[in-house]
Amino acid sequence: MKELVIPQLFVSICLLVNGFVSCQRPAVVNLGAIFTFDSVIGKAAKPAMEAAVSDINNDTRILNGTKLNLLMDDVNCSVFLGSVGAFQLVEEEVVAIIGPQSSGIAHMISAIANGLQVPLISYAATDPTLSALQFPFFIRTTQSDSYQMAAMADLVDFFRWREVIAIVVDDEYGRNGIGALGEELNKKRAKISYKLFLSNQLDESEVMDKLNKSKLLGPRVYVVHVNPDPRLRIFTVARKLQMMTDNYTWLATDWLSATLDSFPPTKKASLGFLQGVVGLRQHTPESSQKRAFMSRWKGMQRKGSASSELNTYGLQAYDTVWIVAYAIERFLDEHKNITFSFNSKLVDMKTSGLQIEKLKVFTGGNDLLDIILQTNFTGLSGQVQFNQDQNVFSGGYDVINIDQVSIRTVGYWSNVSGLSLSPQDARKGEQNSYSRVDQRLQNITWPGGKTERPRGWIIAADERPLRIGVPNRASFVEFVTEAHGSHRIEGYCIDVFLKARELVPYDVPYMFEPFGDGLSNPRYDDLVQMVAADVFDAAVGDIAILTNRTKMVDFSQPYASTGLVIVAPIRNSKSSAWVFLQPFTVEMWCAIAASFVMIAVVIWILEHRVNDEFRGPPKKQLVTMLMFSFSTLFKTNQETTKSSLGRLVMVVWLFVLMVITASYTASLSSILTVQQLSSPITGIDSLIASHWPIGYQTGSFAYDYLSDSLYIPRSRLVSLGSPEEYESALRRGPSDGGVAAIVDELLYVELFLSKQKDFGIIGQPFTRAGWGFVCTFSTSQMHASILTFMHKHHALYRCNGVSFLPVEL
Repeated sequence: MKELVIPQLFVSICLLVNGFVSCQRPAVVNLGAIFTFDSVIGKAAKPAMEAAVSDINNDTRILNGTKLNLLMDDVNCSVFLGSVGAFQLVEEEVVAIIGPQSSGIAHMISAIANGLQVPLISYAATDPTLSALQFPFFIRTTQSDSYQMAAMADLVDFFRWREVIAIVVDDEYGRNGIGALGEELNKKRAKISYKLFLSNQLDESEVMDKLNKSKLLGPRVYVVHVNPDPRLRIFTVARKLQMMTDNYTWLATDWLSATLDSFPPTKKASLGFLQGVVGLRQHTPESSQKRAFMSRWKGMQRKGSASSELNTYGLQAYDTVWIVAYAIERFLDEHKNITFSFNSKLVDMKTSGLQIEKLKVFTGGNDLLDIILQTNFTGLSGQVQFNQDQNVFSGGYDVINIDQVSIRTVGYWSNVSGLSLSPQDARKGEQNSYSRVDQRLQNITWPGGKTERPRGWIIAADERPLRIGVPNRASFVEFVTEAHGSHRIEGYCIDVFLKARELVPYDVPYMFEPFGDGLSNPRYDDLVQMVAADVFDAAVGDIAILTNRTKMVDFSQPYASTGLVIVAPIRNSKSSAWVFLQPFTVEMWCAIAASFVMIAVVIWILEHRVNDEFRGPPKKQLVTMLMFSFSTLFKTNQETTKSSLGRLVMVVWLFVLMVITASYTASLSSILTVQQLSSPITGIDSLIASHWPIGYQTGSFAYDYLSDSLYIPRSRLVSLGSPEEYESALRRGPSDGGVAAIVDELLYVELFLSKQKDFGIIGQPFTRAGWGFVCTFSTSQMHASILTFMHKHHALYRCNGVSFLPVEL
């Protein structure tokens, strides 16, 4: 019996001991860190993380006696060394890995972290393609480049630039970051015209070769997205190539601010060659906690534990250690201990010397990851919370401008309000609208010391001239055509274009290319389609702005207003000295005269016995009664009626006289001012209702409009190619092989009627349109010059004696 009791007691004791050990909090928790020590980011991150570990281990309020042991591995910017370092840290049973700073290394280590369920928390890897879907154990405590590139695109759009040149380091960080910029610029109708890829080493000869070649290109706005470089080699080479002048614009992502912030004050005094550069810096709100740490940093520099100034990545590295510490504290409260286990798949692998089977999986990795993602605290870099992509919520960016040797903050950017003069954390509770109108920045000093917004582009040295299509008209050549014999393009529309070009302060090479054979008017829809198909870069001429055309190309502002009108024969009434007799017939005039005499006799009969004014000699009485009757047309009678019957007769007579006078005035006005039509057409409705032929100008959009919009049978539409054909068709009329009316644009009709008196415009224009120049997105410089001209020179133009007033802009 004793023999059975002793073994059972031994087993029970072992179980109790093991249970006690498993419930006991560990004395030390290992935390890994992978980064490059001797780098701009590493020089700030290393002492910051060491300071954080020291603060945590000295703080009795956290970890409850458990010490945090930071194991750091220098990968020297190598993906291979980073992978080896990750395996070495995992062998030390670390519960999380902080870093790396390189996006390329992060891609590799994230796969290792996924397999061994160890959270990987990076304070510097900004590649937007490091997603939680692909790498569920990857967490980012810095802002993703998707935010930064949205800020950069807003900056480009704020200054109305449409093309930029990107200078990019050729790795995951550079390629994916600049890819995100391209997507954001597309939303703003801008684009990256050229990408200059550089190696990680930033060899000066390579940089000089790429920048020298870019001087031949048109865009002059450079966006630099490389790794932090304390030697600032890109700008040093640009200065040697005379590219830091007012002809160039330089924008930099936050690599530049991180580099400059790490410089000592003595080195910042030599930054004059960077004057005018505009960059971004991750925004960290001011706080007493931040100011205290920066003061502490000065002491660390004096002691030699910190060799550079503090930058935003140093602040985020410090906060990252605290994020992990808080998560470990909560994890230990819930699970009491940290355990690792072997992976059965790794154990079954047959390896020769690699000992992969010894790698252990962190059994509490998923739980620790969930706790980290629930983090919500205020650190040195601001409020720390994670979104569903496992990235820290964007705190926005500072927009900085280097002016001589100082670094000025000229504005702020957030994904809520865009560009503004105050940071987002200072405007909590305000409802911000993210529209272009609300964007604000302080005045910026550009390269060369200028404060005016740079144009951002020039005509490239090897750029071909703009190919401008011009209608080669056969009729109404006063507007635009190719002169016979000289091949010279001339006309009113060309004069407007040339005048607009004079306002452009730089040369815009171009060449006119006639469209059409000159024997008949070309079809303008075909010309517009050739611009859309890139056969022509633009088109200049009498081109109407129509809805269907605007779907294919862009138009300038209209420089002349027009619309479709109806032209028909008219007969003018020729006035004579006796025109005032024409409203009434001879019989009517005789009746009116007899009425005056009759009224005079009736009034005399009724008044001469009771009214002394109608008495006297016969001659006086005759004159009085006739003057009394005829003077009622013009004035009040001098004689007054006294009898009741006389007054009744006068009331009736004055009413009849009013009717006669109104009829006479209306008839005479009509005779003197209204032209009598020789056809029954009174407007577009009567023209549609008739069955007569309708003329239109060859090549005009009137043909499609009449047939497709007004549903007039095409058999009724007659093509007319010249003003002479207009005249002939109208004179012959529909009964003699001509047309009843012509539908054409107002400007052509006014020019036609300036030489013809027997025809006129019937009614009002029944469509509204304007003439503009056709351009595409790539020829926006011509578009801008025309707009400038039309805004500054709103004047009356004349074409062959006919005036045209441009539409109001």
